[in-house]
Amino acid sequence: MLYPELFKQMESVRWNMDTDIPWDQFDASQLTDEQAQTIKMNAITEWAALPATEMFLRDNRDDSDFSAFMSVWFFEEQKHSLVMMEYLRRFRPDLLPTEEELHEVRFEFDPAPALETLMLHFCGEIRLHHWYRRAAEWHTEPVIKAIYDTLARDEARHGGAYLRYMKRAMTKFGDEARAAFAKVGVLMASARRTAQALHPTNLHVNEALFPRDTVQSRLPNPEWLEKWLDTQIQFDAVWENKVVERILHNLSSLMGQSFASVQELNRFRKQMLKSIEAGMEGSTPAAPTATAQA
Repeated sequence: MLYPELFKQMESVRWNMDTDIPWDQFDASQLTDEQAQTIKMNAITEWAALPATEMFLRDNRDDSDFSAFMSVWFFEEQKHSLVMMEYLRRFRPDLLPTEEELHEVRFEFDPAPALETLMLHFCGEIRLHHWYRRAAEWHTEPVIKAIYDTLARDEARHGGAYLRYMKRAMTKFGDEARAAFAKVGVLMASARRTAQALHPTNLHVNEALFPRDTVQSRLPNPEWLEKWLDTQIQFDAVWENKVVERILHNLSSLMGQSFASVQELNRFRKQMLKSIEAGMEGSTPAAPTATAQA
């Protein structure tokens, strides 16, 4: 089991909201209304760890180890929402999310293949780590800069934990896991070719609720994310390349071969699909012969 070791590791570096956040360094002159509004949107977005955890537990009922790890992931992700709400409560109480606004992002996600979902959230942690690093640079107020730096480190650790479960899945499921990870990796490393930010909170997850079936679509300002990325924290091609490089680097290490580009990863994905098809054909029972029938 991975859960006991991961629990111990994360427990050893867990930060305290009261003592590890430099609340006394707050400088009101360095916080703009525009910046404060984005903190509210991120606080609500992080609250969506609640329906994501419900999804993980539902779709991994046969995996008690991973489900137990969700207790750690869920706690730390909800803490991210809580620390941003605490910031607003102290310094901009007029922007504190209401319970209704928080509850709006709790909705059911359609069932999805567990391996693909695991990879999707692994990539999401990498992307969010880089988004928060960039947010820390954009903000000018010392306390929220420290908060975003803190959250970025958490997201990196979460990505590392997901990677451990991906490695375990490859041992258990072989090429099926490799194909699933490569498939989602190609998608999540191709953000430059899409019109939307590729993160789990920005993907459609409930067909019956379309088009209000993304976390972002259910926020008070559904358009905030694109503006935050494009014109506020300016998550440009240089930063996007950092995300792509980390996804490819980690998959290269995981698969034991080098992927220098999304195209190479996509070729690997096709190879895995052929391997799976060949395996299925090889396991098909042969038709009985005339002698056997006699």
